[in-house]
Amino acid sequence: MQKRKLVLFIAASLDGYIATKEESLEWLFSVEGEGDNGYSEFYDTVDTVIMGKKTYDWVINHIEDFPYQNKACYVFTRSDVKDTEHVQFIKDDIVSFTNQLKQQEGRNIWIVGGGELLSSFMEEQLIDEMILAIAPVIIGSGIPLFKEGQYQAEFTLKGTRTFNQFAELHYEVKS
Repeated sequence: MQKRKLVLFIAASLDGYIATKEESLEWLFSVEGEGDNGYSEFYDTVDTVIMGKKTYDWVINHIEDFPYQNKACYVFTRSDVKDTEHVQFIKDDIVSFTNQLKQQEGRNIWIVGGGELLSSFMEEQLIDEMILAIAPVIIGSGIPLFKEGQYQAEFTLKGTRTFNQFAELHYEVKS
């Protein structure tokens, strides 16, 4: 059995931000891409989606139909939240929960969003691959792709592609 991978698939500005301070993605939608910029192809490689509560709240407030209905979806939270039709809220230790997911049979696991959850995963060396779509935009400040933290990691470039104005960089953790 092939081990499931924990994969970050995300877009960032040239200066390393994933959203403005006001959590806006307008800068991203103004960039001319190509098709869906590889999203469908990537989405077919995962059967599980994980995210933090802030990302979940953003999705709920900005996207009409919950976009991950056909995937197992887990949201990590510190508060007591009732599960919904599409989401299971996880209050447990995110590291052991994620390691259990990685041991189960299935396709890859997608980390949606960045921020706190991504920092925790980086600190615990849980990330296996990163697919970054770099937009040719500088936004100056906002929510960084990687928060300052107690971690370092080395990756190997697996491939590059372009989708009109986006450059996609595909990395895997150096073993």
